[in-house]
Amino acid sequence: MGQVEEASSGSDDDGVELLSVSWNQDNSCFIAATTNGFRVFSCKPFHETMRRTFGPNGGIGIAEMLFRTSIFGLAGAESSNTEFPSTMLQLWDDYNERRIHKYNFTSKIRAVRLSKDYFVVVLEKTINVYRFRDLRLFYQARTVSNPNGLCCLSHHANASVFACPGTSKGQVLVEHFGFKETRLIAAHDSHLSCMTMALDGTLLATASVRGTLIRIFNTRDGTCVQEVRRGLDRAEIYSIALSPNVQWLAVSSDKGTVHVFSLRVKDAEEDAKQGESATAGAQVNDNCNYGSTVPVTQTKAGSNTSSSLSFMKGILPKYFSSEWSFAQFRLPEVTRYIMAFGDQDTVMMIGLDGSFYRYSFDPVNGGEMILKEYHLFLKASKSL
Repeated sequence: MGQVEEASSGSDDDGVELLSVSWNQDNSCFIAATTNGFRVFSCKPFHETMRRTFGPNGGIGIAEMLFRTSIFGLAGAESSNTEFPSTMLQLWDDYNERRIHKYNFTSKIRAVRLSKDYFVVVLEKTINVYRFRDLRLFYQARTVSNPNGLCCLSHHANASVFACPGTSKGQVLVEHFGFKETRLIAAHDSHLSCMTMALDGTLLATASVRGTLIRIFNTRDGTCVQEVRRGLDRAEIYSIALSPNVQWLAVSSDKGTVHVFSLRVKDAEEDAKQGESATAGAQVNDNCNYGSTVPVTQTKAGSNTSSSLSFMKGILPKYFSSEWSFAQFRLPEVTRYIMAFGDQDTVMMIGLDGSFYRYSFDPVNGGEMILKEYHLFLKASKSL
């Protein structure tokens, strides 16, 4: 087992509670929003790199960091907080310890996203995209009710891709700002619960409130390139993560088990070159399979398990050809976790209970993952 540490219970932490956590864009560190400010932790080696304290009235509900710079997007935890209300976005320059700009809204901010060119404010039914170069509103999208603040923004230097829920149930809106292209994807029959995007914006992974299936879409043409199954029973999906090389996908849920899936995106791209790609558009193509209630068998090394009746695909209903997870582990506590891939075939989790985990998986054989590192960095809010 790897390194195990607990945060000290010194007087400087007395009364400070964790409200939210988020990764920076390259997953090299994460930000913890607290009841009196925010803190930044580096993942390798694990340590606290900085903290900003605003005092007893400085509760931060949302904190987002721009890569490893001193620029942060902050929103308060409560609307009644006069210094940091939950209806105000503050762009904060921590190097100079000053506010760059503030934006007031009439409803609570649900999420904030930052990239090198844009920053995004997610409200209940509206999403605003601003440009960093002039701090002006660049784009606005209307959505269905979006209490979880679902929104994705690419972080590649040559791509500016934005995705969010559409105006109807299960729909995803994708905007390619560089190409000035808009695409609507009919991702699920029920409401969306989670989504994430590859760093370069080429792929989008989504889950619905049912929590059984995760679908991966090509953002340019809207085709579903793969579908994987978390399980048969309903679950609340907490987090979806794509590895930087888009070879792996990880999913966490309220069931307490984290699943890692092997992606075959490169195979799909090769098929497309040979003229075997599915019809472009917003429909789910034949690469998206539907469930299984029969035993599963392991396929070739480095690939997901699949139904033992998958050879009858095209004869039996689609749910007989499901792809199941390649590697798994069960966390000791059931709390809300967000995930990211680390280096050397590892998955990192940060939880709202103030915990940090790093697990490794065998990229050839899969199976049960191994705990490499654990830290308790801050206690959680009693209300969580």
